[in-house]
Formats: sequence, C-alpha cells, structure tokens
Amino acid sequence: MKNIILIAPPGAGKGTISNYLVEHYGYVHVATGDLLRCEIAMNSELGQEIDQIISKGYLAPDDIVIKLVLKKLEQIHNKPFILDGFPRTLKQAEVLQEIFLQFHLNNITAVYLDVDVDTVLKRIEGRRICNQCQKVYNIYSEELKPIHEGLCDNCGGVLVKRSDDEKEKMKIRFQIFKENVESILNFYQSRNELQVIPATTSITDIVDKIINEAEV
Repeated sequence: MKNIILIAPPGAGKGTISNYLVEHYGYVHVATGDLLRCEIAMNSELGQEIDQIISKGYLAPDDIVIKLVLKKLEQIHNKPFILDGFPRTLKQAEVLQEIFLQFHLNNITAVYLDVDVDTVLKRIEGRRICNQCQKVYNIYSEELKPIHEGLCDNCGGVLVKRSDDEKEKMKIRFQIFKENVESILNFYQSRNELQVIPATTSITDIVDKIINEAEV
C-alpha cells in the first residue's frame, strides 16, 4: 500500500476518512492537528506557544509542525501511514520530500479532497467529537450520525464541539488554506503523485477512490 498525503481544507472530512483507512486497511494516522493538541494538553512551553497561535485561527509555524511530524514518523517503523493536515505550505512539502528521502520512502500518493467553503461550514456546524476516544461524528450526515444522540458509539463518551469549530475562525483557516494549496498541488502534480477527488460524495465512495490509487 502506498503512503497517503491527505490534502484538504479543514472540515473536508480528513479525520473521518483517515479513521476509516486505519480501521479497514491498517494505516497509521498522523494528524498534525492531533499532534499540536497533544502538545497543548501537556502544557509545555511549546504547547503554550502553539495554543496562542491556533486559538486565533492561524496555522502553527512550519518549524514547529515539521519537528512534530518528523518525531512521529520516526515511531511508525515501516507501517503505511496517512499524513493528515501536512503539508500545508510549499516549504512544508519540500521539507517533507527531504524527510521521505531520509527514510527511503518513494511509494507516495497525494490526495486532494476538493470542497467549497459553504459545504465546509455546514459540516463544521454539525461536527462532534468524542471527548474520550476522539471519534468524529456529524449530526447532519446519515453516515456519520451517532446511534444515540450526544454519545459515542465506540466508548459511550460525550460528543462535543471542538473549540476551533467556530464559523469565523473556520473562514480564516479556509482562506489561509486556499492561499497555500495551489503551490502544493502543483508540487505533487509535477511529481505525478497527485490525485484529485471531489469531497462531496459519500465517505465510502471517497475511500474507494483513494484505495484504488494506493493499491497501484
């Protein structure tokens, strides 16, 4: 299986799709958002710096994100992985390629989930996350609704909204994403590693298209 770089704006379904690939295909999910939130939860000096930045809706600096991703990749030990939320800038993409060379990785596919801002805002409005196991739900999606309202199907935890799932913050994050993504897509297109998938269809349809490419 190829390693997957999942490129999409916030709210496009990266986490949900990644979790499906983990459960059904044995991938390791490397989510920069989770890495950043973990650092914040530890209340380290770095975590406090990150919190001040992302609480305003802005992206964490490249050097911080790259450091956290490199540390995580060192722990994977040759398992297939999904990079979720990284790279988000051309500089990150270029540094990531250097990291891949360092780890002798060349079985890569970059998947771009294409979605408009109105769809993202609607999904964000309905997104809920388990406060225990972090499973993602959406109260407006038949595929992603919990069986029991407000409770996680997996562990019975309480479903909550993320603190950064606010409309105005999301608009800022989406705009920043759009400003950076074209150069990233061009980078992977030039390497013949890019796959563009509309993110407005069902989760299973999107996953099928990703797996068709990852198994080549």
